[in-house]
Amino acid sequence: MDTIYTLPGLLLSLTLAFVVGRGVLNAAIALSISYIPQYYRVVRNHTASVKTELFVEAARAMGADTWTVLSRYLFLNVIQSVPVLFALNAADAILTLGGLGFLGLGLPEETPEWGHDLRLALDALPTGIWWTALFPGLAMTLMVVGLSLVGEGLNEFVNPKLRNQ
Repeated sequence: MDTIYTLPGLLLSLTLAFVVGRGVLNAAIALSISYIPQYYRVVRNHTASVKTELFVEAARAMGADTWTVLSRYLFLNVIQSVPVLFALNAADAILTLGGLGFLGLGLPEETPEWGHDLRLALDALPTGIWWTALFPGLAMTLMVVGLSLVGEGLNEFVNPKLRNQ
């Protein structure tokens, strides 16, 4: 996972999309493989910090079996950070998919895609038709900013330390 994590997400997605070809499933696989290491690291690091907490030790001291400690104490505390990471990664994935579509490696031609629309709008820019590039770019920007704000809002909602400040 650390080896995959060292590669930039766009470069890894670009390489995988080039190897497996165009298509909705292939783009989903290319994006998923590039984001899996982030989830692995977050869950692993959060698990390592939660398993040393006092409430886990207390549960073990009271005789809780391993399955109970994993399901009730570790899982419920670790899983809280995953939706936040998902919202932030969704914003990044939209930009990555837009980049793949711009380069012609994203979704099929018949599937509407903002990156492909921006690529087509580049041909119309010298003729003075600027609005064909404005609206797909504006839509991508608003979507990414919106998902980033949702991720930040989820982070504040999930993390009680941030709510009290």
